[in-house]
Amino acid sequence: MRDAPDAVMLFAAGFGTRMGTLTASRPKPLVEVAGKPLIDHALDLVGAFGPARTVVNTHYLPNQIAAHLAGRNIQISDEQPDILETGGGLRKALPLLGDTPVFTMNTDSVWSGPNPLAQLAAAWNPTQMDALLLCIPREDAIGHAGPGDFVIETDGRASRGPGVVYTGLQILKTDGLTEIPEPSFSLNIFWNRMLREGRLHAVTYPGKWCDVGTPEGITLAEAMLHNAHV
Repeated sequence: MRDAPDAVMLFAAGFGTRMGTLTASRPKPLVEVAGKPLIDHALDLVGAFGPARTVVNTHYLPNQIAAHLAGRNIQISDEQPDILETGGGLRKALPLLGDTPVFTMNTDSVWSGPNPLAQLAAAWNPTQMDALLLCIPREDAIGHAGPGDFVIETDGRASRGPGVVYTGLQILKTDGLTEIPEPSFSLNIFWNRMLREGRLHAVTYPGKWCDVGTPEGITLAEAMLHNAHV
């Protein structure tokens, strides 16, 4: 396995139930924020970074996402008949992603600040890390409630607990996914192994980030983007 991440997995398979009627007939990645579908906000960041491969997983209303992405250099990993969660979905997409470490990125958030993929790539150290999570201080995590997900130690290792918020973006080594027997599983299971071995690291994002999981998050994200250009 080569050490530098050169592929991105975008998670777009979920049902988006917290969006209510907005996702009754369209998948959440196609819900618009500031006149642009959520998935395109993510793809703009991916395109600016320029990885060799981009893969999007689908499950709920997959034909709509496939039609939206038609003509782009993006491969689709469709999860039928069962949704596989983040870990199972990533494992299914491995033949499309290659054998390098990969970025995995949620498509239900909006960023304001430097390119987060470039920041992660600059901080990635495969000799010390099996995963590098991009987190953000709670005061800069717009639309996100709760005490935070991780504490970052002075050496960069992450531990669970109230602290910074995980943004849904990481670099991850994928060897070892095939050892997990469940067909559908969260990447939290993979992280737990890294935590025990001291191989889970994290860095903080210096800009703003908005969780767009609900209709209220759309308004907050649009205000964040507007304020960034005032």
